[in-house]
Amino acid sequence: MLNRLTATLDFQGQALALRSERQRLLASNIANADTPGYVARDMDFATALKQATGAAQPAATLATSAGSHIAAATGARAEPNLLYASASQTNLDRNSVDMDRERAAFADNSVKYEATLRFINGNVRTMLDAIKGQ
Repeated sequence: MLNRLTATLDFQGQALALRSERQRLLASNIANADTPGYVARDMDFATALKQATGAAQPAATLATSAGSHIAAATGARAEPNLLYASASQTNLDRNSVDMDRERAAFADNSVKYEATLRFINGNVRTMLDAIKGQ
């Protein structure tokens, strides 16, 4: 019973952690806009969320030779498959950061991060109201 109540919160928590990681990547791209040779990075959010929630099978699992080895990270804390952004126009310094694209992605991700927080807040309120009997 408790698993059903927390399943939505677990999903939203994974999404929130991935949104936070994507925000960090986009901020790093913006900060390095003037760094020569810097290649912008991003993640495929949908694929990363599927992998974090277990909806998609990972490509390969790590094998351990002893029981005392540290297990690979799972969920949203695992390293997502980062992608390289292609340059929209050529630069002499070979920097692939397109500030318009990065600003738009940053704003979009910020709105979606806020929406995820609101979903979590609404779910918690609903559970509290159910517990109180209102």
